[in-house]
Amino acid sequence: MADEQKLTTRAEDFSAWYNEVVLRAALADYSPVRGCMVIRPNGYGIWERMQRALDDMFKATGVRNAYFPLFIPESFLSREAEHVEGFAPETAVVTHGGGKKLDEPLVVRPTSETIIYAMFAKWVQSYRDLPLLINQWANVVRWEMRTRLFLRTLEFLWQEGHTAHATHDEAEAEARLILGVYRRFMEEWMAMPVITGLKTESEKFAGALRTYACEAMMQDNKALQAGTSHNLGQNFARAFDVTFQTEAAGRGGAGGGAGTDYVWNTSWGVSTRMIGGLVMTHGDDVGIRIPPRLAPTELVIVPIYRNDEQRAQVLEAADRVRDDLASGAAAIRAQVDRRDNMTPGAKYFDWELQGVPLRMELGPRDLDKQQGVLVRRDTREKQPVALAQAAGTARTLLDTIQRDMHAAALARREANSVRGPITAARFREIMDGEGAFVYAGWCGSAACEARIKEETKATIRVLPDPEFRSADPPQSCLACGERATAEALWAKAY
Repeated sequence: MADEQKLTTRAEDFSAWYNEVVLRAALADYSPVRGCMVIRPNGYGIWERMQRALDDMFKATGVRNAYFPLFIPESFLSREAEHVEGFAPETAVVTHGGGKKLDEPLVVRPTSETIIYAMFAKWVQSYRDLPLLINQWANVVRWEMRTRLFLRTLEFLWQEGHTAHATHDEAEAEARLILGVYRRFMEEWMAMPVITGLKTESEKFAGALRTYACEAMMQDNKALQAGTSHNLGQNFARAFDVTFQTEAAGRGGAGGGAGTDYVWNTSWGVSTRMIGGLVMTHGDDVGIRIPPRLAPTELVIVPIYRNDEQRAQVLEAADRVRDDLASGAAAIRAQVDRRDNMTPGAKYFDWELQGVPLRMELGPRDLDKQQGVLVRRDTREKQPVALAQAAGTARTLLDTIQRDMHAAALARREANSVRGPITAARFREIMDGEGAFVYAGWCGSAACEARIKEETKATIRVLPDPEFRSADPPQSCLACGERATAEALWAKAY
């Protein structure tokens, strides 16, 4: 039986609401291993659709999939000093195997730059081998002290792309290209609008030349870093001696010098954290709301009957409707709820909790009229639909729901964004209150950035890309009042 006990409301306690809805919508559960999670079929079904969409988008840019070992020699991390300093506190280390102490400890991968670039050094010899565009779908381990389902766990699933290029400009173009892929996926598939831009030096990936990120606003007005793309420069190439014969040297042309150069690398990744972002962007006090393009089930048919005769008739009709929905070019992922131990009302509650975008109610009276009743999960609006037109009507409605969910999230973000001149006192008041995305000036000083973080717990999420910047850019630094050199997006974050 469905548990019809109401969730804690978002307004009452957003954090408690999030934990409850993830558990009760059967997205994930706590593992016996502290800090780890079990992703249940409802959650994994969303992840599978995320994987499929992103994998197609990556491959369209020329990227190919590979797989690299889970274990990394400890010495590899120390080759890139900034990288090891950034990840050392989060690493899990294996010191024994097969009952014996290992000659060299093995790190359980927190990320794979080091072992991948050790392999790139073997594979790249000439400019003809470039660009090398590799992605892997994998798990990683980061020894987090404070964990939350999907948002921060010791082990999580992700993809990590790694590329090698002949020039800085090619690597920069790749990092920006993938950032655009992430943004398109998040907006067109997740219906989650994001701000893209450059991370500051203090917030960038350890060992990167520069880091770009997608930042989304959750319903509690905090930011979620949903994806990052890094131009690594030549740092890892120098550490692992990833060199290539240049084109000029290969052709015997002038200016070839020694004839070799270090490659320019990028890395980029998104993870199961996006499922948490989806929940916090679209969920309501009834449960989760899944954008149709990511929903494992787009439409559920709930049959209504009072006796065995009605049951047989309604279920037969429901199966026909499901098969009709599943056929054709615009096939809909549909299922019939055949559970006999639940009332229709309990089923409605259960499917709304799980966030299925559309529900069709189908009973004897509906069959007499050769119609069903469609109910939107996002707005809970109802409309009758002729069974003969159900497939076309449902597909149109699902497309509308997808657009409307993005529009609602975008409107909420903009309503909770603050632009224009703002004092430090007003900024503290906002961050002590309901929070917001605040666009304010920054002088470029790490000390000013740290001061704001210490006083308010807000950070610079990104230096926004041009399309997100204010029409009238701020002139003074939020922290010190001196002349601003950049506009920064400030917010509290997960």
